Amino acid sequence: MKRQCRIWLPKPLSSTDDDSTPHSLLFGWFVSHSSSCLDVVVAFITDEVSLSRGSSLQEILSETNEMMPLTLPDKAAFTLLGCYDTCLSANGNAPKNATDEDGSYGSLCRYSCGCHKVDGLLEEFRKDSLSSHWIHMVHDSSRERGIRMHHIHWNEDVVSQCDVHHGHCQVIVYDTPVFGSHHFSLSFWNASPQTKAPLQKPNWVNDLHKRQPLIEMETVILSINCAASAEIAYKKLSTQLETSSRKSSVTYLISTLAWWLLATLLSSLSSLYYSLLQLIYVLSSFPIFSWGRIASKRLLKNTWINFRVRSCQILYWPTLLQENDTRSISCVEDAEKASLQRHSTWSAMAVDLVLGNLVGLGLLFNTGSVCSWLFHFAKEFTNDILRSGCVWLMGVPAGFKLNTELAGVLGMVSLNVIQIWSTLWIFMASFIFYLIRAVAVLGITFGATVSAAFVIDVITFATLHVTALHWAITLVYSHQIQALAALWRLFRGRKMNPLRQRLDSYGYTVKQHVVGSLLFTPLLLLLPTTSVFYIFFTITSTTINSVCMLIEFAISIVHATPYAEIMIWLVRRQRFPCGVWFEIEHYKKNILSSSNDSPEKNPFRMVSNLRSNFLSIGQILLPHYTTMFSGISASSLTTSARGVLSGKRMPSKLGLDLPPPRPWMHMPLRQYWILCHGSIISSSEKGSNHDLSLEKELPKASQSSSS
Repeated sequence: MKRQCRIWLPKPLSSTDDDSTPHSLLFGWFVSHSSSCLDVVVAFITDEVSLSRGSSLQEILSETNEMMPLTLPDKAAFTLLGCYDTCLSANGNAPKNATDEDGSYGSLCRYSCGCHKVDGLLEEFRKDSLSSHWIHMVHDSSRERGIRMHHIHWNEDVVSQCDVHHGHCQVIVYDTPVFGSHHFSLSFWNASPQTKAPLQKPNWVNDLHKRQPLIEMETVILSINCAASAEIAYKKLSTQLETSSRKSSVTYLISTLAWWLLATLLSSLSSLYYSLLQLIYVLSSFPIFSWGRIASKRLLKNTWINFRVRSCQILYWPTLLQENDTRSISCVEDAEKASLQRHSTWSAMAVDLVLGNLVGLGLLFNTGSVCSWLFHFAKEFTNDILRSGCVWLMGVPAGFKLNTELAGVLGMVSLNVIQIWSTLWIFMASFIFYLIRAVAVLGITFGATVSAAFVIDVITFATLHVTALHWAITLVYSHQIQALAALWRLFRGRKMNPLRQRLDSYGYTVKQHVVGSLLFTPLLLLLPTTSVFYIFFTITSTTINSVCMLIEFAISIVHATPYAEIMIWLVRRQRFPCGVWFEIEHYKKNILSSSNDSPEKNPFRMVSNLRSNFLSIGQILLPHYTTMFSGISASSLTTSARGVLSGKRMPSKLGLDLPPPRPWMHMPLRQYWILCHGSIISSSEKGSNHDLSLEKELPKASQSSSS
């Protein structure tokens, strides 16, 4: 039976050349897929002396597994993999099946491979361990990589050369994933839809799909992403590692003081917002102000929705910044996802506030110019578009001969409504100055999204007369279309069946046909006049709704854009992997060897590096924008277009996705300040701990591996 095995080595361990410490121990995971397929993931190497400083090895491994993600110990437990010798002859090969009668490794370990030097220390562990594997690796200076496998104990068999890919002994070298630096991920990006497959496929394609994958990479990649956390946890448990020297350094003290000042500033600012929001919430709950709250929610619907979203972000950002699950951060991939999710709220809020301050300050310094421009635009829109358009439709628009009486009635009603609304706005013109100031203050205080939503509500209220006229003419046009359709079915001898949603045959009387003919003729002749007014007000209303939809689209873009991911991607693209690939570094085969030579004399050697693909900026943004447009489909657009032809009103909102609102938070102001301060300090401590793992733990691991 051919055995399939891969050895995954960290890069510092695979390139070691130092032989000052002759005997060391390998720790990691045995990922067994079947009786003939095995992955050996080496996390780190350490000397034998470290085991005598702490608790027993079984307790250390058990506590280390408790710190790993929940899914990893179920598939592969963190354990002692074997030993690593630098004084063993590189040319010595272990004999196969060199076990004692009782199935132990005594004969091989005492006489061939030198494993007896750790037997006394690991005797208790071997009795309690359920693992049936043990790997022995040696230093080989003649190879490009300074380490190779000498033999492996595999289910009471001793195998010196594993059969991988028809005789290739493969070693895969990986860079240890570290939080904030890089990690590996198997998630692939499907940017384009799948193309339609041909009806008939070649036989070799069907056979290829029937073949089972050689190795389940999910568990292997998960264990590789947990290698750094396992090393740190093991060393803390076995050697009781302390970081007092770093905490006493001047750089650490300055960094701590800077973070404390930043936490105090942000906590005080957030507490100010918290007190303001609680004041608004308490005042709106009083019966005296309840009518004002109800009226404002109806008139300023978009403003209230975005104000609620911003209020929840301000209230909950310290809670979201904290990290509750300590086991998930052991995997670098999960820690990166949790970090991006934590930072998405405050980054979106910060960018929104910056944009709001830019727009708000611009409006405050140019209030007079904006007022004059609004007056000029309102005058041109009312006189040049609405009034001139209605007068034009009352005559002969584009050479079409309309019904003079009906066009005069519709035109006069429209002009009277426009004149009444314009007169009311003349009295309200003095409030436009304060209205612009209100938009600026909302932008500076709560961000650009709240002020933009307020602008949508103001535009909706200011064009209420256009909406009313469009609704009235739509009502007339739709009923006229429905009456003509019913009369046309009468002439064809058809009747609409509303239960089955189909046309059934029906026999009408002569009187019904006569009445239908008398009604059909005037309705059909008056249809062009009604259609012209309907088209005019539909275009005007759709233009206004398009402006509001464009602002709504900008609001959703501000909410949906992952600013934290974009900033991190610009600085370190390696933190966004997308699939893995293997770079063959060394492949050696003795082509001059005779066919009688055994594989042990001429083994195939294959060394490859584990590499990652990375997401592009478009691949990062597209999932967020796809979620935002999840409520819009081609069918909904087609339905709206058909509705316009039949006399239905166009929707005034796109229905884009916004962050979901959360329950209102109630807690004392002092407790909220402590919560904000503690979340920032804890976040800085996590960052310093990750820096410690980069600067202190990993160099120690490389030093121990090189020793």
